[in-house]
Amino acid sequence: MNQSRILLPGGAGLVGQNLVARLKARGYTNLVVLDKHKANLDVLRSVHPDVTAIYADLADPGDWSTHFEGADVVVMLQAQIGAPTREPFVRNNIDSTRNVIDVIKRCRIPYTVHISSSVVNSVADDWYTETKRVQEEMVVASGIDCVVLRPTLMFGWFDRKHLGWLSRFMHRVPVFPIPGHGRYMRQPLYVGDFCNVIISCIESRISGDAFNITGLERVNYIDIIRQIKRATRARCAILKIPYGLFYVLLKIYALFSKNPPFTADQLKALTAGDEFEVIDWERIFSVRATPFAKAMDETFNDPTYSEIALEF
Repeated sequence: MNQSRILLPGGAGLVGQNLVARLKARGYTNLVVLDKHKANLDVLRSVHPDVTAIYADLADPGDWSTHFEGADVVVMLQAQIGAPTREPFVRNNIDSTRNVIDVIKRCRIPYTVHISSSVVNSVADDWYTETKRVQEEMVVASGIDCVVLRPTLMFGWFDRKHLGWLSRFMHRVPVFPIPGHGRYMRQPLYVGDFCNVIISCIESRISGDAFNITGLERVNYIDIIRQIKRATRARCAILKIPYGLFYVLLKIYALFSKNPPFTADQLKALTAGDEFEVIDWERIFSVRATPFAKAMDETFNDPTYSEIALEF
């Protein structure tokens, strides 16, 4: 049993839910999650009733800061990934980070793991990329003792967007559309592996640097879709459609959805042609990467977590 007090701001999302499960498996018992997504907090409470789960909007100063007192580690997970306007990105990626940094300093918390993103090195130009760059710069300039991790596109248990949404959509339609030729190289990262990297940081206290945590296997988008279809035993046909038509359909869909799971900006990012640096993170963090096919099977066929999906 490990009594280290670990704070997870933004911890009700994909990484946080997975991280809680893996921290508990390693004997950590003093975990505190702060998040403003009530439905996802309820998921966390139902799966892990022994974890302290606090509703808090970190973009506003408030009583939530008292939960940081006496903390040993903060894992900064709060992030806005998708939205049809810029304001939520500024609020949840920048304003919340400013407040959390202030609390870390005031409470003199000795160590922080900041979850940045590979997009800070991307050619993409969108609100997510812009605000994640600013967020990382704020953390690095703050002077707190920290490590910065930049993961690529992640998948795994509790996936409400990305591959998780694609898998659920696949089971609802007879035809699954692929933009253009579909051969857009991706470097997907299994969130289970990424959580093991975070735990390695917590236990080693490595600091003062930024690490690009990239999926080790290069996989085309269309092959990812085929793997999802295989792992979930979906029956839909896979059909390539012109990129322009796909883009227009996303724009139309966004008119009827306040928080679309896949946006036109994300389509641009998908086809941008990014190739992210691959470092030897297996050696640095003493973590063995899970082969992509095995990770996909674990994602969609785990008896405990595979059927649990978060809200947008």
